[in-house]
Amino acid sequence: MKPVEKFTNIEAINFFLTNRFPRRLVTRLFGRISRIENRLFVKFSLWVWQRFTTGLNLDEAEATEFTSIQQCFIRRLKPGSRKVNLKAEYLTSPCDAIVGAYGSLEGLQALQIKGAAYSLVSLLNDEALANQYSDGRFLTLRLESTMYHRFHAPMDGRIEGLTYRSGDVWNVNSPALKRVAELFCKNERLIIPYHVSEPEQIVLMVPVAAVLVASIQLHGLDGPLSLAYKGPTTIHLNKQFRKGDEIGYFQHGSTILLFSSGGLEFMPELREGLRIQMGQPLMRVSQ
Repeated sequence: MKPVEKFTNIEAINFFLTNRFPRRLVTRLFGRISRIENRLFVKFSLWVWQRFTTGLNLDEAEATEFTSIQQCFIRRLKPGSRKVNLKAEYLTSPCDAIVGAYGSLEGLQALQIKGAAYSLVSLLNDEALANQYSDGRFLTLRLESTMYHRFHAPMDGRIEGLTYRSGDVWNVNSPALKRVAELFCKNERLIIPYHVSEPEQIVLMVPVAAVLVASIQLHGLDGPLSLAYKGPTTIHLNKQFRKGDEIGYFQHGSTILLFSSGGLEFMPELREGLRIQMGQPLMRVSQ
């Protein structure tokens, strides 16, 4: 299935401004700028950010001041800012996000956006692993730049290991998803088989990096997985999590893809465009 060909002028401008430049070079440069520790620079940058975006709520932040822009991006929240539904039958959202495409896989095909599909084999670069999710469920969670960027365990379980896939850093907003075929399969990403304790199955979590991001930190690893990473692509972790425990964070904002092989059904109130918070139920164990 080819990407949708109909665009508005605003979408075309957005796509041009956020993609038609040396994306990897600019992402590296932005990463350096975001780590500058200067109080005046940080205050000015946050002032500009709040004037040109919506949804940046720093009242929830644990810290009242930040040493760098990066520290604002990866901010922790005050205790109690997010309520995690701890009932065992619910798979909860690992992050604050906007719900994107979701539904049942058609064989090994998932929707990137309405009218544009991508191959699970291409996403994972592992046909045997992809086949485990044939005709299963998929769900797209998109993080905006102003959102809380840490992600958490959706159910009790463990991560035995993960795979790092280097790649591009296309923007992951709607104009780009419409125009770039199999975008998620091109971008930098982690493939995390999450071993759920009950019901016993493996939920696949795929954090996808994007322009100005391309850096994901998981707890238990010595450093971030980024454009500068030179280590092994298959990484052993062997770490246990309780539902709601923090797994890691993006440096800016991006997307998390979720895949289930079966046994879980979507919550009836779920819909594309819905804004959700970490800890809200996304799926429940099938009755």
